[in-house]
Amino acid sequence: MSANAAQLPPRYFRTPEAARFLGLSGRTLEKHRTYGTGPSYRKLGGRVVYSVEDLQAWADRGAVTSTSDPRGSILPAKRPDDQTRSSTGDDPR
Repeated sequence: MSANAAQLPPRYFRTPEAARFLGLSGRTLEKHRTYGTGPSYRKLGGRVVYSVEDLQAWADRGAVTSTSDPRGSILPAKRPDDQTRSSTGDDPR
C-alpha cells in the first residue's frame, strides 16, 4: 500500500452507490437494513452511509466455492417472522 493510500479518509457510499457496489437494487438494500440482515451502516447527519469495508465484509459472508457447499450466511431480505409464517400456514395474506 502506498503512503498516500494510508492517509485517505474512509470511503462511504450512500444507499444507491452501495447497492450498485453490491449489484443489488436500492430497495433490496433498504429492506436488508430494515430487517437487520444487511451490511453494517452508519448514520451521519441523518444520512445512511456504508463503508466500503463493511460492504465487502458482508458480501464475503455469502462466499461459497461450490453449489454443494452450504448456503452462505447472507439471508434473504425478509422479516424473520415471514419465514415461519409461510411454513406454518399462518400467513394472513
